[in-house]
Amino acid sequence: MSHDNTPLAIRGQVMLDVLGTELTDEDRARLAHPATGGVILFSRNYNSREQLAALVAAIREASPDPLLISVDHEGGRVQRFRGEGFTQLPPMGWLGKRYDESPEEALDESELLGWLMATELREVDIDFSYAPVLDLGLGVCDVIGDRAFHRDPDVIARLARRFMRGMHDAGMSAVGKHFPGHGAVVEDSHLALPIDQRELEVILDQDVSPFRQLIAYGLDGIMPAHVIYPAADQNAAGFSAFWLREILRDRLGFEGMIFSDDLTMVAAESAGSYSNRATAAIEAGCDMVLVCNNPVAADEVLEAMRDVVSNESLLRLASMAGSETAGSNSDEIMAHARQVAAAACPGESGETV
Repeated sequence: MSHDNTPLAIRGQVMLDVLGTELTDEDRARLAHPATGGVILFSRNYNSREQLAALVAAIREASPDPLLISVDHEGGRVQRFRGEGFTQLPPMGWLGKRYDESPEEALDESELLGWLMATELREVDIDFSYAPVLDLGLGVCDVIGDRAFHRDPDVIARLARRFMRGMHDAGMSAVGKHFPGHGAVVEDSHLALPIDQRELEVILDQDVSPFRQLIAYGLDGIMPAHVIYPAADQNAAGFSAFWLREILRDRLGFEGMIFSDDLTMVAAESAGSYSNRATAAIEAGCDMVLVCNNPVAADEVLEAMRDVVSNESLLRLASMAGSETAGSNSDEIMAHARQVAAAACPGESGETV
C-alpha cells in the first residue's frame, strides 16, 4: 500500500531505531546512511501524540529518500504508545475468549480493533505495526501467552483475517509473526535460542496453517521466528532458506515482505557477528533486517549492508508504506471501537517484541 499507488523509492534494507523523543546527530547520521530503509519506534520514543508526530516528521526529513516507519503495537503487553491519542488495546487472547463465547461478535470486534489500532497510528504517519500475531496459543510459551488469538489454528486465522481487514481499511499493511510458529517452545528468543523438537509434518499442519490461510487473504508481510526446528533445518527460521524460500515462497506462494526479527536478540547469536547475522538473513530470503536497541550493532550492520541492494526486495518494501484511505473514519465508529477496547480491560503493560 503506497501513499498514492506509486511505489516509494526506498533505498535500504535495514530497519533501525532512534534513541529518544527527539533526533540526535547520531540518529540523523544513521538515517542518512544509504542502507537505512526504515525505523522501528519504541515506548522511549513517545511522551505525547504531538511529540510523536513531530518525531516521525523529523525522521522523514532526516532521510534523503523515503523511509518506512513501524512499531510493535499489537495490544495487551505489546503496545508501545499509551496515553494521549492512543487507546489501550486488549491482548489478542481476549478476542479468542470472546470467540469461544460469541464467535460472530468476536469477529466483528477483531476487525474493529484492527481498524482502531491502525487508524491511530496512521494519524501520526506511522506506516505499519508488526501485527497480527499468528502463533498458536498453546499455553507453553510465556513470551507469546495471550498475544496469541487462540490455540486452534482455524480460529486464529478467522480472527486474524478480520483484524487484518480492519488494518487494511485504515490504510495499513499487516505483518504476521512469528513464522512458522513460536507457540510450542518454552524459551523466550530474546533471552535464549528456542528449539522446537516436533515433527515437521505437525508444524506444517498446525503452526503454519494460520499463515497459509492469511497469505490467501492478502497478508502483506511476515516475520520469521528466531527458533530452530531440527526436523527441518539446523538454522533458526529467520536464517533458513528452507523455511523462507522453499516453504514460504515456493510452497505457500507468499509474495510479500519478509522482515527478520531483531538481530540483536540472544537467539540470533547462532548466526555469528551482527554483520554475519544480517548477511545470513538476507541470503536466506529476508527482504529487510531489524537491528534494535544497540547502536554499535546498527552501525556494523549498516556498513555490512551498504552495497546490498535487491530491487525485488525494495519493491516489496515500498508496498508496505501506509496509504490514505477514503474508508470509514466517523466519530461514531471511533467511539464504538474505543468502547470495545475499554470493555476488554486488558490491564497489562510491558515491552516484548
